[in-house]
Amino acid sequence: MIGTVFLGAVLLFSLGAVVCELQEKRSEGDICAYLAGGASLGAAAALFAAILTDDFGYAYVVSYSSIELPLLYKISAFWAGQQGSFLLWLVIHALVGALLVRRSAMGRAGRIVYQLLTALLVFLVLIKSPFAYAETIVPDGNGMNPLLQDPWMAVHPPIIFMGYALLAVPFAYALESMIAAPLDGKFLAPMRRWALVAWAFLGAGIFIGGYWAYKVLGWGGYWGWDPVENSSLVPWLLSCVLIHLISVARARRGAYYLVHLAAIFSYAFVLYGTFLTRSGILGDFSVHSFAGSDIGFYIAIANGLVLLAGLGILAARIERLPKGDVYGTHKSRAFFTLLGMLLIVFITAVVFFGMSMPLISGLIGESAAVDTSYYVRTSLPIAVVLALLMGFGVLLPHAEGRVVRPVWIFGVTVLGGIAAGLAGVTEIAPIFLAAFGSFAAAAAVAAFLSRRLGGGGLLAHAGAGLALLAFVLSGSGSQTTTVTLTPDEPQELYGHTVVYRGQAFAESGKEKSYRYEVDGAACEAVTKLRANGEDAAREPAIARTLLGDIYIAPTPTSAERGEMILHHNQTAMGVDDYAFRFENIAYEPQGGGKTLVTADVAVTDGETVETAQPSILATERGGTSQPVEVMGGKFRIRLTGVSGDDRDIRLELLPSVDEEAALPVAASVSTKPGISLLWLACVLVVLGGLTAARRMPQGKGGGSEREF
Repeated sequence: MIGTVFLGAVLLFSLGAVVCELQEKRSEGDICAYLAGGASLGAAAALFAAILTDDFGYAYVVSYSSIELPLLYKISAFWAGQQGSFLLWLVIHALVGALLVRRSAMGRAGRIVYQLLTALLVFLVLIKSPFAYAETIVPDGNGMNPLLQDPWMAVHPPIIFMGYALLAVPFAYALESMIAAPLDGKFLAPMRRWALVAWAFLGAGIFIGGYWAYKVLGWGGYWGWDPVENSSLVPWLLSCVLIHLISVARARRGAYYLVHLAAIFSYAFVLYGTFLTRSGILGDFSVHSFAGSDIGFYIAIANGLVLLAGLGILAARIERLPKGDVYGTHKSRAFFTLLGMLLIVFITAVVFFGMSMPLISGLIGESAAVDTSYYVRTSLPIAVVLALLMGFGVLLPHAEGRVVRPVWIFGVTVLGGIAAGLAGVTEIAPIFLAAFGSFAAAAAVAAFLSRRLGGGGLLAHAGAGLALLAFVLSGSGSQTTTVTLTPDEPQELYGHTVVYRGQAFAESGKEKSYRYEVDGAACEAVTKLRANGEDAAREPAIARTLLGDIYIAPTPTSAERGEMILHHNQTAMGVDDYAFRFENIAYEPQGGGKTLVTADVAVTDGETVETAQPSILATERGGTSQPVEVMGGKFRIRLTGVSGDDRDIRLELLPSVDEEAALPVAASVSTKPGISLLWLACVLVVLGGLTAARRMPQGKGGGSEREF
C-alpha cells in the first residue's frame, strides 16, 4: 500500500510542477520536481523492503524472489520483471528531472515536457504495478530464473534503463527549442552532453548483455539479432545519429530540424521497443520477451502521444527554424558526416522492419519473423560503406584546410584485411569490412594527432572501427565442431590440445562443473543444479588465448537412472543384486509451509546391512530432494515420492559420483579469434561517449568542433 501511495505522490508532484511552470512559478515548480524525485525513491524503497524482507503478500515478490535467493539477486529481483523494471525506469527519470532543475539547465518549456513524461511513466507503472497483492499468501516465492543469476545480468537492466531515461532529456530540449525557436543554438551544448551520456549508458547496457550471452548461454555468440536485443539497438543507433547531427548543426543552423527529428525518434523508439517487448507480440519469437498483458495497449498509446506531439510541434514550428544549407561542398566533413548518418538510418530501418515483422505480419495474417540472415545480408554492405566514410570523414577539415593523408593508414587497412584472411574468412564483403574497420580506427588516431578529433571522438571512432574488425574475426572467422571427449584423453582441435578431466560436484549440491585443460591451462563449464539435482542453467568453458578464445559448450550427460517402488516392510531387489526394504517414514515441520519427509531404507548386499535416510522437502508446490550415498558410495538413492497413506515410497537409483564424473561428454568446441578485441572496442566506445560528455563544448553554436 505504501508503495502505491508514493507512486501517487510522484504523479501529483510531477503534474504540480507542470502547473507551477505554466503559471511561471519557477521556485514552486522546482520544489515539486524535487518532491517527485524523492517520492520515486520512496516507492523504490518500499519495493526493496518487500523483497528483502520476503514479503510474499505481493505478487511481484512471489514471482521473482524467494527466501533462499542470494542477496545480490534479491536486489536485482527489483528489476527482474516488467513491473519492477518500469519502476526502475521511473525512478531514474524522476531523479534526472530533479537534477535538471537543480542545475537550471533547461528552460520552462523543456521542464514542462520532461515532467509530463514523468507523469506518463507513472501511469504505466500504476497500470502494471509491482505493489499488486498476491491472490493467495504463499510461504515462499518462485525465485529467479537461474540464467539471470549472474553478476552481469544484475547490472545489465539498470544500465539499459539509465540510457532509456536519459534519452528523454534531448527529447525535452528538442521540443523546448522548437517552441521557443531560438536562433543562437544554445540548446545544442546541453542536448549534446545528455545525448552522449545516454548513448554511452545504453551502449554499455547492450555490450554487457552481449557479453552475458557469450559467457552464460553457451551458443557461442554475443548477438543473435533477437527482436528484444534490437529494440535497444534502434534507439542507440538513432542517438548516435543525433550526436553527429548536433556536430553539424553547430556550424550550420539549417541542420536544426534534423537534430529535432533525431531527438524525437530516438525517444519514440525507446517507447516503441518497450511496447514490442512488453505487449507479448514477440512471445513466440523471442526468448527475452515478457508475457502479454494489457500494458502493451497503454504503452502503444504513450508511444503515439510522444511521437505525434514531437512531430506535430516540429510541423507547426518548422517555418520558424533557421534555414540554410546543411553542408558546404561534397568534400567537407559535414557532407561525409551526413552521408554516414544516412547509412546508419538505413541500418536502423533494416533492424526496425526486422524486429517489427511479427507485428506487421500479424496485422495482415499469420505472425512470422525474419531469420538472422536477413540482418546480415542487408546490413553488411551498408556497414562496409559506413566504415569507409568513418575514416574519410574524420580526415577531412571542418572548413578550410588540408586533408590528413598519413601513409601508414594504408598499411593498417591492408593488415585488417590480411587478419581476416588469416582467421579463415573467405567472403569478400567481410574482408572489406575488416579492412575498412581498421582504416576507420587508424583514421581516428591520425585525426586526433592532427587535432581534427577530440579525445572522446578518438576513443569512440577507434572503438567502433575495431569492433567492426572484431565482428568479422570472431564471427566469420569462427570455426565449430562437435566432439565426444573421454576423460584424460587429449584431442587436437584447431591447433590446440584439449583434455577433458571429468565432472566435479560442489559440496553445496547446487552446481557441478565439466573440467577441461586447453594447452595445459585449466577452464571449466559450470552447470547450475535445481534442488532435485536436475540441470537448471549451463555456462560454457572459455579458454582465453592471445589470439582468441577456445569456447567449449558441453552437452549435458547423465548416467542411467533407475526407479523402484518400495512397499512398507517388504523387501525388493534393485541394482546389482542389492536388496531394499522400506521400514519407516517421519515428518518434521520446517516452517513456512515446508515439511521434511525422511524415509528409513535398509539396503543389503547379502552380507552387510546399511540403513539410508533419503529425504524430500515437501512444499505446497511440490518437493525437492538430494541423492544420498549408499554402501560406502557405491551408488546413490533419492526419495522422489511418498504415497498418501505412507505405505509406499518411490526411489530413484543413481550411480556413484565417481562413475558419473568419469562419463564421456559431447561438446561443441569453437574458436573465437579476436574476441578480446571486441570487448576492448566496446569499452573504448563507452569511454569515448563519456569522455566527450565531460568536455565542456566551447565552439560555435555551443559545440566543440574537435569532439566528433
